Order: sequence, then C-alpha cells, then structure tokens
Amino acid sequence: MEYLKRNIDLAFSEWKNAATRKPLLLRGARQVGKSSAVRELGKQFEYFLEINFENKDHAGAKKIFERHSDPRLICDELSALYEQPVIAGKTLLFLDEVQSCVDAVSSLRYFYEQMPALHVIAAGSLLEFALVKIPSYAVGRVRSIYMYPFSFEEFLQAMGRNMLLEKLNAANPQNPLSEAIHNQLKELFLRFIVIGGMPEVVSKYASGGSLLDCRNILDELTETFYNDFAKYKQRVPATRLEEVFSAVIAQTGQKFTYSKAATSANQVQVKESIELLRMAGLVYSATHTSANGLPLAAETNKRYQKLMIFDTGIYQRFLRLDPTALLLDEKIEQINKGALAEMFVGTELVKSQNNRLPAELYYWQREKGGSTAEVDYVIQHGQEIVPVEVKAGTKGAMQSMFLFLAEKQQNYGIRCSLENFGEFQNIKIYPLYAAGKILSDNN
Repeated sequence: MEYLKRNIDLAFSEWKNAATRKPLLLRGARQVGKSSAVRELGKQFEYFLEINFENKDHAGAKKIFERHSDPRLICDELSALYEQPVIAGKTLLFLDEVQSCVDAVSSLRYFYEQMPALHVIAAGSLLEFALVKIPSYAVGRVRSIYMYPFSFEEFLQAMGRNMLLEKLNAANPQNPLSEAIHNQLKELFLRFIVIGGMPEVVSKYASGGSLLDCRNILDELTETFYNDFAKYKQRVPATRLEEVFSAVIAQTGQKFTYSKAATSANQVQVKESIELLRMAGLVYSATHTSANGLPLAAETNKRYQKLMIFDTGIYQRFLRLDPTALLLDEKIEQINKGALAEMFVGTELVKSQNNRLPAELYYWQREKGGSTAEVDYVIQHGQEIVPVEVKAGTKGAMQSMFLFLAEKQQNYGIRCSLENFGEFQNIKIYPLYAAGKILSDNN
C-alpha cells in the first residue's frame, strides 16, 4: 500500500536532523498510522530495525530487554539476533507495541543517557497502560509525540488536491474563497466525514475505492477495537467497555450523563471505563471551563464533560447513518441533530494542536440556575479567550455566543458552519472544513 503523507512527517524529519535528540515515544490509538509513518522515516536511514513486541517471532528481543538495561549490550545482542547493524547515526531502531515489554519502555532513559546519537522510536496503541505502571519512567529523557487519524488537510493531500489545499490555507474570514472553490471543498468535506480519517479507509478511497469498500473496512476496524477491550484491564469487563463506548457515541454533542452510560455499573465503574477508553485514544473529552481567565484549565469542572469518539467514520458506521442522505442533501443538521458537525470540529481541533502535548478541549456552559446558554468550544488566542460555536448548516441563532462575549468582555467569537469564510459584527466565520485552521489562524 502506497504511503500517504502525514503532517507528522515534518516533525519526524526535524527530530532526525536535530543536533541533539531524545528517544521518541509515539502515542496514539490503534490503526492511526504510527507504524507506517515510522517505516517511511526508516527509508532515510542506512539501516532500519523494527521490533514488534506483540509478534511471537520477536520473543528473543523481549528477553534481551528483560535481561539488560545497558543500551550498548542491548544493541549488540539485537544486532546479532537480527543480523542488522545498530549504529548511531546510521540506524533507526523502532520498538513497536512497546506496551507489551515494560522493560523496553524503561530502557529509553538509558538510551538517552548512554547512546544519545542513536535514533530510537518506541510506539504502541495501548502504550498509556504501560506508562502508568512506571510513572517516572523517563521524565525529561524521552520526547512524546501524539498521532491521530487523518485531518481534513491530510485527506486533501491524499486525494491529490494540493492546489485546493493551497487555496484553503490562504483563505481567512477577511479573504473568503470563491464560491466554486468553497463548493468543491464542501463536497470533499462531506465525503470525509462519511469515511473518516482512519489511514486504511483513506488509502482505499484515495486509490479509487467505493464508499461500500470504505464501509466494510470501518466495520472491520470497529470489530478490532472491540476485540482490544479485553486487553485493557482485567477488572473492567469488555462488555462494560462496549456499553460505555456506545454511550459516548449516543451522547455526543451533549454533557455526558453517567447514569445513562451502563445498566449494571455505578458511576465509579463508568468513570474508570471512560478513562481506559481515553487512554487508548478512542475517546476525547471537552471539559467545562468557567473561562474567566487564562489558562482555561485553571477553572475547569471535570464533573461536566462532553465526550466524543476519535473518528467520524467509526461514529457514523456505529449509528448506521445513511451516507447518501448526507452526500446528496448536504445537510448535516438532519443527521443526528448536528452532533456529527460538533464532533468533527472537536476532532479537528485535537489534530491541529501541538503534537508534543496531550490535546485539550474546553467548552463553556452558563453556571447560573435556569440558564441553558452553552458555547461548543473555547480556545485561547494570545491573551484572549475565544468562543467557538458550531452550526451544522448555514443558519442558526447565536444567543449563547453573544452572551459569552458580553459576560466575559471578549472581543470576538468564531462561528463554524457550512458557510464560506466571512465576518459579521464581531464574529469570524470559518467553514466547517476549515476547523483545522482555527488554532493556527488565531495564534
């Protein structure tokens, strides 16, 4: 399968060519393209050694890491075992599914201290579970980088629509697109939210596959995630994780209610299930913030969270939504009451954040009794707090946005909709397909 360029490729190249570097810990959900991206980077090295700790054929490597902490001894034995040179500056050592070998995770600090010139990348789809076992595994000695499914920008690249992408990148509320370009991007956007950003699905579609082909792959991927639930934690039954995962999907676009999440579990058990799903990268959370000042995280209330799963393709397949209704009518507001649009913007905001830090999302809800005012997302722009309202169509009231701006004495807000770029009053308009530009344009 041909490799499709990812935004993370640039971060990899910068890391590779840096005068000094730390071992890289690549974090993200299963099947988001971590291994493929590292293998592509491996082509820039004279030697590339990949070890997968879930592969029984690599059991010998696991024993080497269990036996040694000295990276020189580890490299010497790995070189002999795989008949592949492990040479600083010439070899990329890739430790995949490293959560299955906690000793390999622990060894990363020694690679930094004793063999800093060797390029080492460790990755794993359930990596967070291993890290909690060794909370101080390599603080300051390992660099984390987070990877997600394809963004809409990456999807345009995969589809060979680079000129269209250039037009999108150059546009802003003061410089809108032509209606012809806007309509092309809107059509591609509608297709993207149907198929989602999972690399296998995007690759199939970009190479001429049908929507039916994509749907079949999404069904297979969903089954894979369900099968993984059994690996998460012995004391949380897979059936409960499935139930909570289903509840997250059902409650997308609204404050998550624990009592509706699982029929046979208490609130503590539901919270634990959500945390496991979040650690696995399958669920993102937007946390309530009072938004009275910066940083936004300083005034959060974690009792109030909106949850969403990590991919729109998986979401719409789970709900068995009719993609033809979306593609033919171009009306997201008719599909699950706009939750899909809000979820898309949230996932794009996650993907566009600094990939060296865990992504954070915030929303605002008026805390006075009897008020139903709510702003879908709140972001930081310099020293300003900016509300982001998502509209599934081209119309919609903005009472909550104006209330927020008045109460918080902020200068402007952002409206995300199916409209073209534009401005009115103190509101900047971003098309839904441009949600990934919001943070970069407003920083």
